[in-house]
Amino acid sequence: MTERIVGIDLGTTNSLAATVFDQVGPEVIAEPGQTPIIPSVLTMHEGKWLVGQEALIRSLQNPTQTLHSIKRLIGRSLEEIPAEEQAQLPYQLRSGERGQVLVCLDEQAFTPQEISAEILKAVKYRAEAILGETLQKAVITVPAYFDDVQRQATRDAARLAGLEAVRILNEPTAAAIAYGLDERKDGKIAVYDLGGGTFDISLLQLTGKIFKVVATNGDTRLGGDDFDQAIVGELTLRIQQEFTDAELRSPLARQVLRQTAETIKISLSQSNEIEYTISIGDQSWSHQGSFTTTELQPLLAPVIQRTLQRCQQALDQADWKVEDLDEVVLVGGSTVVPEVRRQVQQFFGRAPQVAIDPYKVVALGAGIQGHLLAGGRRDFLLLDVIPLALGIETVGGTFSKLITANTTVPTEAKDLYTTHVDNQTAIEINIYQGERELVRDCRCLGRFKLRGIPAMKAGLPLVEVTFRVDANGILTVSALEKRSQTDASIEVIPFHGLTQQEIDDLLEASYEHAIEDFTARQLIEFRQTAERVLQGIEMHWTIAEKALAQIDCTAIRQQMEVVRQQMEGQDPQVLKTEMDRLGDLTRSLADTVVGQAVLSALQDQETTPV
Repeated sequence: MTERIVGIDLGTTNSLAATVFDQVGPEVIAEPGQTPIIPSVLTMHEGKWLVGQEALIRSLQNPTQTLHSIKRLIGRSLEEIPAEEQAQLPYQLRSGERGQVLVCLDEQAFTPQEISAEILKAVKYRAEAILGETLQKAVITVPAYFDDVQRQATRDAARLAGLEAVRILNEPTAAAIAYGLDERKDGKIAVYDLGGGTFDISLLQLTGKIFKVVATNGDTRLGGDDFDQAIVGELTLRIQQEFTDAELRSPLARQVLRQTAETIKISLSQSNEIEYTISIGDQSWSHQGSFTTTELQPLLAPVIQRTLQRCQQALDQADWKVEDLDEVVLVGGSTVVPEVRRQVQQFFGRAPQVAIDPYKVVALGAGIQGHLLAGGRRDFLLLDVIPLALGIETVGGTFSKLITANTTVPTEAKDLYTTHVDNQTAIEINIYQGERELVRDCRCLGRFKLRGIPAMKAGLPLVEVTFRVDANGILTVSALEKRSQTDASIEVIPFHGLTQQEIDDLLEASYEHAIEDFTARQLIEFRQTAERVLQGIEMHWTIAEKALAQIDCTAIRQQMEVVRQQMEGQDPQVLKTEMDRLGDLTRSLADTVVGQAVLSALQDQETTPV
């Protein structure tokens, strides 16, 4: 194998990477004893991005500058995002020049591709630090029901992060790879994938070493976030009943309610009841209450039922019955909710498979696929499908489908069209994706013109339109007038996606400021680490005074002051050097309570900050 290709699960709530290690096999990439998961949360701090846990910690301090659930925005226009969904976000959205959604932070506006790129950078940097090598290529997973626009946007985000997305892989298919290689089973499998922001159901036929996706269905705006919002609705009612003057529409209030709801959801996955307290900033009230699993069930039921309706539609598409299935696999963090598992088991009539951690299974499958693409052992064939039909607009606004839904990729389809006006010398080809009969009910992906057609009577030109879809589900369209051999082609760039020039400009800007940005990022992260270490020492200083000689205590105090001074400076390497010296001075405390606390904080410093 010449070059490592990692697998990355770019999730709505969390993201992580995996690869295949020679002696171990597929594993998520993490330091021993540390979580592999990076929260897909960002915040702007001193003009720079913080990603992951640090952003999550700061979300209540800075709610309007903290971004989450960006995956639900990628590849969408502003008009496609319902007003109620926008109202749930602590940050503001606006429309860009070509209708693409932009996320507003103060005076700046960012595309979801740019923001997603920052998450991918965090995953990439940590993986590089752990593996000790530079990563340039990745298999990146997306929901099976992502359309061409959303897949293109994900690929663009990878480019902005300095990664080549060698394969855009459907999440349920990635999960099937992870399970199939382990289990070596033939049969019919349903993969139920419920993440933080999206839902997919995929039906797969496993025969020997062939993985064929027979049908897929889903909703790119349905997931654990909707569980949280249902709980937020209940919490809002409770608070308003107790405190009629409570203000719950501010960004801070929405963030507090969302985090409380998420805590309730997670806690009730492990116990039957949880007590909670809600207070918001300078508001004088404080609300206390409890939540039980019995109270939670009716709140979650409508969301779960929507997923099961999609499951039935997929079964109908494949002409399968639940009795035909050999196995049901659960994927995605939201499937750890007991009520989800109960209803899924009831619907399919069998206990679902959860042998692999639902949080890790997609990344593991992507890591295996990356290993194969990099020249690793090839012992199975993967056949994925197109989620929605692709075609062009014809006279009267009808949708002419060239490639139908659930067609195996890669694929190619052709059809002949003609003019409807005499002496027409150009044809505008409007490209759509969807399942309806009229283009007004489908999604426009792009358009281009075939020019230079010889003037002829209507109906005489023969225009052959060819659709090609590669293994990533990315579409290329070409047109050829067969009598004159006039041709044109386009790799479809959506109206509200990024143009090649915009991508190049963003990349150029990142190159120009690479050193500056890296230094600024390091400084922020080292300052945060130093702050945690100093707090740990102060918290247990009484014990330290008893365990150490006076000369050692004095040396530690002096070095702590040096660290504080360097935290005000602008050189991250000098700060790190002084932090290392402080670490050396405190290593003798390893057998004491303060020693354990300090060393734990110092170990956090030694891992790559995210």
